[in-house]
Amino acid sequence: MPLVAGVDSSTQSCKVVVRDAETGVLVRQGRAPHPDGTEVDPAAWWSALVAAVDAAGGLADVAAVSVAGQQHGMVCLDEAGDVVRPALLWNDTRSAEAATELVEEAGGGPAGRRFWADAVGLVPVASFTVTKLRWLARHEPANADRVAAVCLPHDWLTWRLAGAPGLAALHTDRSDASGTGYWSPATGEYRLDLLERALGRVVRVPTVLGAAEAAGQLSGAAPFGSGGGPLRSGGSAGVPLGPGAGDNAAAGLGVGAGPGDVVVSIGTSGTVFSVADAPAADSTGIVAGFADATGRFLPLVCTLNAARVLDAAAAMLRVGLDELAELALTAPAGADGLVMVPYLEGERTPNRPHATGAVHGLTLRTSTPAHLARAAVEGMLCALADGLDALAAQGAAVRRVILVGGGARSLAVRRIAAQVFGCPVVVPPPGEYVADGAARQAAWLALGGSAPPSWSPSGTEEYAAEPVPAIRERYAQARERHLDR
Repeated sequence: MPLVAGVDSSTQSCKVVVRDAETGVLVRQGRAPHPDGTEVDPAAWWSALVAAVDAAGGLADVAAVSVAGQQHGMVCLDEAGDVVRPALLWNDTRSAEAATELVEEAGGGPAGRRFWADAVGLVPVASFTVTKLRWLARHEPANADRVAAVCLPHDWLTWRLAGAPGLAALHTDRSDASGTGYWSPATGEYRLDLLERALGRVVRVPTVLGAAEAAGQLSGAAPFGSGGGPLRSGGSAGVPLGPGAGDNAAAGLGVGAGPGDVVVSIGTSGTVFSVADAPAADSTGIVAGFADATGRFLPLVCTLNAARVLDAAAAMLRVGLDELAELALTAPAGADGLVMVPYLEGERTPNRPHATGAVHGLTLRTSTPAHLARAAVEGMLCALADGLDALAAQGAAVRRVILVGGGARSLAVRRIAAQVFGCPVVVPPPGEYVADGAARQAAWLALGGSAPPSWSPSGTEEYAAEPVPAIRERYAQARERHLDR
């Protein structure tokens, strides 16, 4: 019974799962928090990883380890391998102007967007690494001059687990590389000309590995922070490290998404993605043409506002999330015309980094906690349903929606989703699906074979309901009025 470990280094925390490589049965797990903010010293991720590994009982008995992590975060290293400055995370919007510059320099308007979509499958927005490098070059030239290599959060953690054996040993995978803005899923190659356009010069980037290729071996004395000290792994040196993955690709692997499945993940961000056989190149910028963790492609739409919309509504009403769900389910579908446009932290899709949220249709009748709770749930789901439409426009088949993430634990979200999405909604049992996807990749590496092992989560629930088109129609009207201001 070989065991494998999967890591999810997300925006908010680090989770570690240890599973049976053949069956996927969970053996043990651990977690540790990350600091708040959109700018984080990577040492905090390492500290959380060590604590989560410790809570999961160590890695002494595992046959392989793989790390998945939040996409796009800019980790810059100098020649000695030291971090140049705190990492800018995917949800840091200070590079919005840089994104506009990069599109303008490529011709601006439709021509500039088409250039980027054809080159790397996406159009620059503040989330992507390439825009953060341009921001660094513009605003912190001294730091930019120190950069010898740039990598992503999961790349850096994998490298540290291997003992940080020099910049030449930095590795990544297709899925995370495809979110940088300077690697092409269509060609499988870096566009170093675009990296140079952003930063002003070419620096080292991680080697992109295949889906089941080893990124090195786990070091038994991986350095911890600047103060030294071993990773408490119980002498597990020599264990292979998987190539890892971006968080969305790992989640798709974790839930076993297949053709006709669209995964909707409601976490800090909201994502809508499907597995495809061909790369996407959407010049509107709505669909990002990422790669997946198996050698295929992962067209994806991302929103900045997801589960935190529920948190905000609960805070306004001074209730817990369970009570918020109960309130929402007591209001009618459509909340009698009350609509929330949930751009509480700006928005990525549509690309409005400085937008704010709004409530439309407030009347005496709709001025109740139940109506506001319902509007919050529906508004968040409608924003994600816009992403579902964009994927379908790019040719994605939509047979069912697999709903995952912290927001999927809300009974109101699960029941209302089918009304908004207009198709059956499948909800696997609560779990750490990003970490599970990383563990499944580790099992693929440990067991060999041409495909990852088949793991089927038990306890999956299915929700079906008659679509209520009026919900989305009213939301679309409110959204357009709000964006036209």
